Amino acid sequence: MTQRTLAGLIALPLVVALIVIAWVVPLPYTIYSPGPTVNVLGKFQNKDIVQVKDHKAYRNGEKAQLRMTTVSETTREARLGLWTLLGAWMSETEAVYPREVAYPDQGTVKEDREAGQVQMASAQDAAIAAALTELGEDVDEVSVAEVTKNAPATGKLAAGDVVTKVGTKAVDTPQAVVNEVQKVKPGTTLEMTIRRKGKSLTQSVKTGEKEGKAFIGVSLGATYTFPYDIKITLDPAIGGPSAGLMMALSVYDTLTKGPLTDNKSIAGTGTIDGSGNVGPIGGIQQKIPGAANDGAKLFLVPAGNCQDIQGAAHGDMRLTRVKTLEDAIKSIETWTKDPNAKLPTCGSTK
Repeated sequence: MTQRTLAGLIALPLVVALIVIAWVVPLPYTIYSPGPTVNVLGKFQNKDIVQVKDHKAYRNGEKAQLRMTTVSETTREARLGLWTLLGAWMSETEAVYPREVAYPDQGTVKEDREAGQVQMASAQDAAIAAALTELGEDVDEVSVAEVTKNAPATGKLAAGDVVTKVGTKAVDTPQAVVNEVQKVKPGTTLEMTIRRKGKSLTQSVKTGEKEGKAFIGVSLGATYTFPYDIKITLDPAIGGPSAGLMMALSVYDTLTKGPLTDNKSIAGTGTIDGSGNVGPIGGIQQKIPGAANDGAKLFLVPAGNCQDIQGAAHGDMRLTRVKTLEDAIKSIETWTKDPNAKLPTCGSTK
């Protein structure tokens, strides 16, 4: 037996052991896969997903479909071997990400689920606000989230106060409050009209100075007051903000006569704010094939995701770019009248 043969025989078990370890030992990665889609014009547990009180609701039958899309991802505690990861990497519809990309913060599966539910609740409020704003309702308000200790507003404003006026100027967004405060010189006393526990109050707040500008020392948040009761009920296992656009469309369709979808299947994704602006989301490469597999024929792509959709498996499902809720409604109305009509796309600039 030659020295080279002997060395090979000695090394072989080590090579086999390394291969086995590579296949078996968990690696720090996460897999994204197409998740189920949900018709937000449909029902959950035999109840309408969009429920309306004190206003006419238009139900357009089971054929009307606005499908929110989801991504199935392995949890932060999942232990994935090389064989599993290679299979996902070779798939046309799955993606592999380092675990720290999918889960950048420390936490547990339970905490991830709870955070997703909080995001979903906030997204539902914003979706309802966006739909009502599109219908001409004024629903925006600004509330005090926190008062800084020993700030000019201490003792004058409190968490939960709704700010309705700064001086004589009506305000309904946090930025509007900031703008009005910073218009005056530091040291100026402002009359702040607020609503506290249903009662209107006027508080005098002497502004301080910060970085050369007037300030009052509060953290503000956007809140909404709806003219009638609207509730969105989805499976609590679904979390996150990315269904905002589709929920807003479902509320808009429920409150308006005639089916927006013309009984066709439409899917999409995107966050939304109370003014109807659509934002980008993660996992769109998985959401597009998930929608196509569930029979959708039109997919609404947030403009901020245009760089992410190249190569996504969409079959004969059309993709259209949207920046706002108004854009989405216009594209749907155009497409339902003529499925071959020209629509805004990620390759167009308009």
